[in-house]
Amino acid sequence: MASIASSPDLRRRRRRISPWSLGALAVAALIALPIAAVVLQVFRPTEGAWSHLAATVLPLYLSNSLLLVLLSVTMASLVGVGAGWLIAGFEFRGRGVLQWALMLPMTMPGYVIAYVYYEQLAYAGPVQSGLRALFGWGRQDYWFPQIASLPGAALMLSAVLYPYIYLLTRAAFATQSLHLMEAARALGQSPRGAFFRVALPMARPAIVAGAAFVAMETLADFGTVSHLGVQTLTTGIFRTWFGRGQPVAAAQLAALLIGFVALALVLERILRGTRRYVGDPGGRGASAAARHRLGGWRQAVVMALCAIPILVGFVIPVSDLVRRAILVGDPMWGARFYAFAGNSLMLAGLAALVLLTLGLFLGYARRMDGGPLVRAALGVAGIGYAMPGAVIAVGVLLPLSWADQTLDTWMRASFGISTGLLLTGSYVGLIFAYAVRFLSISLNTIEASLQRIPPSLDDAARGLGSGPARTLLNVHFPLLRGGLLSAAIFIFADVMKELPATLIVRPFNLDTLAIRTYRLASDGRLDEASTSALVIVALGIIPVVLLSRAMDRPGSH
Repeated sequence: MASIASSPDLRRRRRRISPWSLGALAVAALIALPIAAVVLQVFRPTEGAWSHLAATVLPLYLSNSLLLVLLSVTMASLVGVGAGWLIAGFEFRGRGVLQWALMLPMTMPGYVIAYVYYEQLAYAGPVQSGLRALFGWGRQDYWFPQIASLPGAALMLSAVLYPYIYLLTRAAFATQSLHLMEAARALGQSPRGAFFRVALPMARPAIVAGAAFVAMETLADFGTVSHLGVQTLTTGIFRTWFGRGQPVAAAQLAALLIGFVALALVLERILRGTRRYVGDPGGRGASAAARHRLGGWRQAVVMALCAIPILVGFVIPVSDLVRRAILVGDPMWGARFYAFAGNSLMLAGLAALVLLTLGLFLGYARRMDGGPLVRAALGVAGIGYAMPGAVIAVGVLLPLSWADQTLDTWMRASFGISTGLLLTGSYVGLIFAYAVRFLSISLNTIEASLQRIPPSLDDAARGLGSGPARTLLNVHFPLLRGGLLSAAIFIFADVMKELPATLIVRPFNLDTLAIRTYRLASDGRLDEASTSALVIVALGIIPVVLLSRAMDRPGSH
């Protein structure tokens, strides 16, 4: 399909900087401001704070962060790739349910699953207490793995992050050419040999992309590692800024974390390499006819292997939360709890509206003017999703506090009036943080929807005298409703779960469901935190259902 930017009218337009280009550059500069503010802190003096961190806790932060990423990516890859191959390559009883149920753990925030398993597996929890009662053991009579540890945190994170690798590898396996697998079998390869020699190498780009996402989400995590007592760069940023009152040193830690994220992105590019693997153009991928049918004990084994991640990452924690919510639940259930839910819904809805508007503007700017400036602006605008929420929060607070101090100083000198903090700790700052963090979700979804609209519709609208804005509203917007709705739902669910950015940037005394869950569970009150945690999970199921339906449509792979 020819690009709309290839028409003579648009080629002439691209020779000058159009208002669309200027707008896209302005949005990109605003989105990049927090990240630039963090990076610039590297050059500021810390009055000995940085040297103290380097001599005491920084090596621990670095080693824990690296090991956590390594373990989480390894475990999530084993589960995600294995489940993706079993679902794409085999036909067995229950496959239709398992293929979408394997996505359910992605609705569970990492900090929630950590709270549940910590309560269950701790020394005073029901599992160890039951073992001691059953066998008459004392404290020194047995060994039990510690959930409050770095491997425990990696297990919790991999349990909720593996679906991202599963989704990508499932799609990759499903589009691989059946002819290649048949050729491998004809050359004497067993099903296992064909998998390792043909299917797995061809799926490498998808696996690496999913692993990079897991690595970045692991680096970004705050609630899980904080609750399980694992000191990482993210917890160090929070502790240095708010616990020690050293914002410059915290920003320098954030800059170091940005370096790790950039390294993960570079490694992802290198590991994916320049090779391209093309699926079957005839559509004879892993269709129902192509999948290998299983029966007997093999079917039972595969069903169990697919069911275990669902049980660990969703069924067990949700069942425990439901039990706790029924027996105890949030003592503030009623008007006060509805206020927490209302704050979450309001912030998520407002963020979705702002991000859809920005994403629609940027996506249409590229359609109208696909020059290098706009492409670069869109690349910068989407970088925030790779940044941890704690880093973005620090980056947002730095320019906002500078603006507040500058305005207050000027108002004092000019009029003798103190303006105080107008932007810092405000709704504006919090929505700004969400925009930096989640704009790429809106942008990518809207761009994909715009690409499906034929350029001939734009030419026809212009021929009838419609300008770009009118064409967008009257022609494109009705055709984009499905994509806009999908983007809005995913943004809504992500903002509902977001913890570090909300915790750091929020206005004073503004509590959300995520913060309510974090505070209660951190105080050991999981029974009371169960209600808000369940609401977050329930709202997160909506995008999973939509995503599953989209993947099941013909040609969706």
